Amino acid sequence: METFTYYPGCTLRTKAKILDVYARSSAEALGIKLEEPADWQCCGGAYTTAKDEIATKLSAVRTLNAAKTADRPLITVCSACHNVIKQTNYDILHDEEIASKVNNYLKLDEPYCGETKIYHYLEMLRDVIGFDELAKHIVNPLKGRKIAAYYGCLLLRPSKALAMDDPENPTIIENFIRAIGGTPVIYAQRNECCGGYIALEDKAQAQKRSSSVMKSAEDQGAEMIITACPLCMYNLKKNSDSTLPVYYFTEILAEALGIKGDVNE
Repeated sequence: METFTYYPGCTLRTKAKILDVYARSSAEALGIKLEEPADWQCCGGAYTTAKDEIATKLSAVRTLNAAKTADRPLITVCSACHNVIKQTNYDILHDEEIASKVNNYLKLDEPYCGETKIYHYLEMLRDVIGFDELAKHIVNPLKGRKIAAYYGCLLLRPSKALAMDDPENPTIIENFIRAIGGTPVIYAQRNECCGGYIALEDKAQAQKRSSSVMKSAEDQGAEMIITACPLCMYNLKKNSDSTLPVYYFTEILAEALGIKGDVNE
């Protein structure tokens, strides 16, 4: 069983428990062990682009360094957490000034220089297990299910730092859907913004954006949407006028693996 350091993030302890529960149980079923770093802290929730803002990056670096110390890759599952941690690591690797300031603040036993390999859970399925191998573990294939992948903003952009997939024409979630037996639905709004944090200040605009995403998927025949982002989940379910079901990708993964009923939500 291969072991990874696993960073769940704050929302997976509260509003997005299902994303976390099924990530853990599915990983175990696939022979992957996830271990949380001790005393992890919030990643910050949003990446601060100001070069002189160091404090908000420190918790992400602590998590990255914990994985380095354990000599393991790091796995994230929340799109926002992945975005923050991956961008932080990218800056450490490519900006000597930021790296120097971070290490001066943290005073680690040895400097952290971006050594940790970071996977989003979807990348782990694609690059570590492999979608062909994943398909061999499926006991309850989602045949006939027309499933729309919703990437949103944070999973793919900025593309140079995230480096997960083509930000304009991604395939990773569609290939995941095929591996578990479903039929992916390609639609125009799958990598457009749902409204994001603007819901806090301009709910009407968030409703407009989320409804546009949902209608785009419905128009192409989708029966459901899946996402990796708790904020996207909130906006698509609460701030749209659609009744199209929205699920976390880990939930349908657990269903396809035949373990959904074995975990406590």
